[in-house]
Amino acid sequence: MIAVRTLTDGGQRSPEIAQTIADFLAAAERTLDVALYDVRLHDPSAQIVRKAFDDARARGVTIRLAYNVDHHRKIPVPPPPRTEPRLIETLGVPTRQIPGVPDLMHHKFVVRDGASVWCGSTNWTDDSWEREENVIVTVDSPGVAAHYTLDFEQLWTTGDVEKSGKVPTDPIDVGGVRVRTWFSPKRGERLAHRIADKIGRAQRRIRIASPVITSGPILGTLAEAASDGKVDLAGVVDVTQIHEVLAQWAENSNSTWKTPALRAALTRAPFSGKRSTPYAPESVHDYMHAKITVADDTVFVGSFNLSHSGEQNAENVLEIDDPRLAEQLATYVDEIRHRYPPVDL
Repeated sequence: MIAVRTLTDGGQRSPEIAQTIADFLAAAERTLDVALYDVRLHDPSAQIVRKAFDDARARGVTIRLAYNVDHHRKIPVPPPPRTEPRLIETLGVPTRQIPGVPDLMHHKFVVRDGASVWCGSTNWTDDSWEREENVIVTVDSPGVAAHYTLDFEQLWTTGDVEKSGKVPTDPIDVGGVRVRTWFSPKRGERLAHRIADKIGRAQRRIRIASPVITSGPILGTLAEAASDGKVDLAGVVDVTQIHEVLAQWAENSNSTWKTPALRAALTRAPFSGKRSTPYAPESVHDYMHAKITVADDTVFVGSFNLSHSGEQNAENVLEIDDPRLAEQLATYVDEIRHRYPPVDL
């Protein structure tokens, strides 16, 4: 079984999402492996999540939590987290700090009892649950869960992003739906080419939601599709972060070739842009944060921005061949983009 929940800016409250996580954790009987990029919760959401962990421990569930460690280098796009260790320390479970240098541990997933997975684009923060566009995916499948567990073990045992992501991509049958799991960095480059190939082969529609689009293969294919105009292509980005990317490229001669491709992709097809609040540690984090690609009846959804840095981070993506889910998420992308103005570069 595969279930998807979509979030919008102002469309739900933080305690509501905290309770959905608590409900997922409440079904655990043996194990919970948790990998989180960003954790910043305050009461009542923090209390709900903390109680769910306490209740699981009281039932004898073995819990492990890996999380990305902050760093003080130049802020990339999208910006790094500001995880609050105080909450993590109160959970009373074994933890593993994963240094986000040189590349981020960008996961947001939970594996329950080696049989079910909670994943998607959604960090565990109040702003992520209230002020951002995001996607939550739950999958009941021992095969899918085994792949997520394998990636978790690589991170847990090595503490090294670069040594993770060596996970099979063979298709798995989930209730009659074909699913592939993709993990970077080991499969990051292949994932980018896989998404680009599906975009290039689309006959009917392409829908994109991504804060930024900087992956070379994906960007080139999107620019070509937008220029050809043969396929129904549309999408939404975070225009504040797009402008930050363009400014970074202007300072880096190695990336200048991407600028015209990005402009073509975002202006020759109907792309909208959310003008989010520029990053600051204490500002509201209201990014357009969903990460979705729909190519005909195939969906890519997970933690992976369509970015070059995403190929090198620890990321996870589900590739799902399902007309029903493709229609649901294509409709969601259209709903988001109609909330915001066309991209203005």
